[in-house]
Amino acid sequence: MESRAKLLGHPVHQMLIVLPAGLFITAAVFDVLHLVRGTSGPWATVSYWMIAAGVVGGLLAAVFGFVDYLAIPAGTRAKRVGATHGLGNVAVVALYAASWLLRRDAPESPSGLALACSFAGVALAAVTAWLGGELVDRLGVGVDDGAHLDAPSSLSGEPARRGA
Repeated sequence: MESRAKLLGHPVHQMLIVLPAGLFITAAVFDVLHLVRGTSGPWATVSYWMIAAGVVGGLLAAVFGFVDYLAIPAGTRAKRVGATHGLGNVAVVALYAASWLLRRDAPESPSGLALACSFAGVALAAVTAWLGGELVDRLGVGVDDGAHLDAPSSLSGEPARRGA
């Protein structure tokens, strides 16, 4: 099933999702560094700003993911996996948004609840990332119809399908 939201021939959702995923993972790593190093260092403050950027990026990526989800045929395994993937990612963004809000008054000193939201968010993101991989790699969602190893560049304007 080919993606419905593309830029220069590639699915926009797949291009955008790397930013919030990287920011959320790095924020969780910096939260661990904050716990290990104590109050010394900028780890918690940097994590705060990474979370803010990750939430914005996650919301933007979600719009394009939802556009692709709507095009998946009803009653398919892909539709069920896509729903779980999407709802799970909404929960990831909500956990990180909560973590960010809980840090607002003192970004350099996050509460235990703020850190718990960060760690729960990154754990859930690992599951939803796997589901996204299942959608693309196993179920072919977001893959050009007729894709093959010798397909022309998406910038060529030619279809991926051989002889099309």
